[in-house]
Amino acid sequence: MTDRQLRGSDRVRTLRKALATPDRGGKHRRVRKGGKRRAPSEAIATLGARNFRRYLAGQLISNVGTWMQRAAQDLLVLQLTGNSGGAVGILTALQFLPQTLFGLSGGVIADRFAKRRLLLITQASMGLQSLLLGVLTVTGAVNVGSVYALAFILGTATALDSPARNAFVSELVAKEHLPNAVSLNSAQFNVARILGPAVAGLAVAAAGTGPVFLANAASYLAVLYGLITIRPDELHAPRQSTRGNARLIDAFRAIRATPDLLLPITVVAFVGTFGLNFQVTISLVAITVFNSGAAAYGYLSAAYAVGSLIGALQGAGRRRPPTAHRLVMSTVVFGLLEAAVGLMPDYATFLALLIPTGLASVTVTTTANAMTQLHADPALRGRILSVYLLVLLGGTPLGAPLVGLVSDTLGARYSLILGGAVSALSAVVAAAVINARARRARPTEQHHAPDELISETSPLLTKEPPIGRTAA
Repeated sequence: MTDRQLRGSDRVRTLRKALATPDRGGKHRRVRKGGKRRAPSEAIATLGARNFRRYLAGQLISNVGTWMQRAAQDLLVLQLTGNSGGAVGILTALQFLPQTLFGLSGGVIADRFAKRRLLLITQASMGLQSLLLGVLTVTGAVNVGSVYALAFILGTATALDSPARNAFVSELVAKEHLPNAVSLNSAQFNVARILGPAVAGLAVAAAGTGPVFLANAASYLAVLYGLITIRPDELHAPRQSTRGNARLIDAFRAIRATPDLLLPITVVAFVGTFGLNFQVTISLVAITVFNSGAAAYGYLSAAYAVGSLIGALQGAGRRRPPTAHRLVMSTVVFGLLEAAVGLMPDYATFLALLIPTGLASVTVTTTANAMTQLHADPALRGRILSVYLLVLLGGTPLGAPLVGLVSDTLGARYSLILGGAVSALSAVVAAAVINARARRARPTEQHHAPDELISETSPLLTKEPPIGRTAA
């Protein structure tokens, strides 16, 4: 072989070796111009976790059925009461009242027992509730009292289920994928919120409400199958056990002492009470301002839901962990968009602006949820999330009547304008107050705390603060 042939073969071997260099995990690296690796999609990487993938698929199927039942349940009560709006209001109150009564207890239970086992019990209970309602309806034995009682039972099971279900997400994926997992979980919820009522409308028209309830009961088999087939040895469960020693006061102390917990929970309390009342505000504006009917209201709700879905999918692709800076900025943007929606002069512009508003609202809630989960001590996560869910959902009974009062006094548009203004202002004020409080407390912590703890403290509103020591 000549010298030229040797040099040529060396170049070929060198090139082949470079192309065949495996990355971590044994897969070949994909190289683009400039020599930089092309990063895989964060959402796809998160879905690579088998346990999370199975859980998410089951939740999607079950949530579609749940939204179908909600729509069919309202129609059933209207049918049984001769189109009484007050009866539907009582039904809604009975279903959500247990969240206020038992939500915090659900957090304590979630920290005392294995979350997977607890979810098997609560999900099976909700499936049995739907089955019983379906059987009563199909056989003609249903009445308003039975619907009310079963709605309260469903709400109680949901109140005990919600903290464990939200906290369980952190056990399905590694810590670095938790924000993306929270966003994907929000995405499946919004997909179900769009599909469920639409499918329910077609199903009720074709077969009545009873089969819809039975279909929802069957949908729980999907989530139960996902939970049963989860591999326990692949869960990222906390090592320490709190069985018999899970006190709710410990969660409140942790929230008060941790700025990265206090901020998202405070912001969500204001946004949930004053800003996230779109089911009320959209209907008020559609009917009293634009003089439109049910179909037009449906389009407005769909536009908001589509924006929410886009926001959840966008969050699922983020690579950086959530920060206080992102939470405050996204809340300000959401508040300004909500106020701007209230100023839109006609139906078309009102509908169009609901899409980015929905996107911003989900960015706020997913960022707050992920921050809460990342900065919560694993042993306290269920209790801390129960507080988060209480302020997110528990403010609705207070906020909805206020929205109605503002609408009756000043006009429907002002319910959106004031709701957006309160949301934006609350985020700025809460961040300033909590940040100042943290700075005042830092010299005391530096005087008394060990050096290894002091080194991990950081200002609340730095743009990319490290995840704190209490991260999951």
